[in-house]
Amino acid sequence: MSSRLNYQGSEIGTKVYKGLLAANKAVMSSTLPHSIAHLVEIRASQINGCAFCIDMHTKDAVHEGESHQRLHLVAGWREATVFTEAERVALELAEQGTRIADAAGGVPDEVWANAVKHFDEDQLAALVSLIALINSWNRLNVILQNPAGDYVPGQYS
Repeated sequence: MSSRLNYQGSEIGTKVYKGLLAANKAVMSSTLPHSIAHLVEIRASQINGCAFCIDMHTKDAVHEGESHQRLHLVAGWREATVFTEAERVALELAEQGTRIADAAGGVPDEVWANAVKHFDEDQLAALVSLIALINSWNRLNVILQNPAGDYVPGQYS
């Protein structure tokens, strides 16, 4: 299996790619815990069926010390006891933000109110940005059918 398009081989693709990477770096330089960022990236990628991103973000999470048990439970986080309240809130916001078209009116006020309880303004900005970014990455990779499995942690750092 190979990608449909060498995205970075085009001028516009390269510009967009660099912009998305710059935005990712800004989010990762925030005080949002990386462990939460990884969980959010993985959950959105699962919902969107992006194997490329699931491969990348699970490997990066393990590389940074995340347990396999928790990673195996991300898809069923509501019934799992291994996530903190803040992680659960972030996962809920990620799901609502990823499935935004499924809910008339967007992200429910209750979900946002829970997020405000656990994250400061900068962390909320980072979390919302991360949700938007991972959904963008997912769509690029799914549309282009970028193959999964060969990612090495830190490969795109």
